[in-house]
Amino acid sequence: MIEIDPYIIDVLMRDLVGHDRRPASFLVYLWLATEAEQRGSEVQIGYRELAENVGISKSAAQSAVRWLIKRRLLSAKKNNATALPTYKTLFPWKGRAQR
Repeated sequence: MIEIDPYIIDVLMRDLVGHDRRPASFLVYLWLATEAEQRGSEVQIGYRELAENVGISKSAAQSAVRWLIKRRLLSAKKNNATALPTYKTLFPWKGRAQR
């Protein structure tokens, strides 16, 4: 069973879905976070596969990833221009609690 940080449901969901009006971004974040926890590592995946796993269109997945990177909830890296990106879900609220 995967444990989900209460902040994700209590605050982040309302922020992304209600305030930002980007429910696909919340779904992508949630899927990537749980997938990374299951794998125990960052997630390397293309937009088409990500979209299929989340149940959204490829363009919605691309837009969601861009928004999550802009909001600093996700980081992406590529080894070269044609490589699949590797995504790391970020938890900026955890750093705040330690300050």
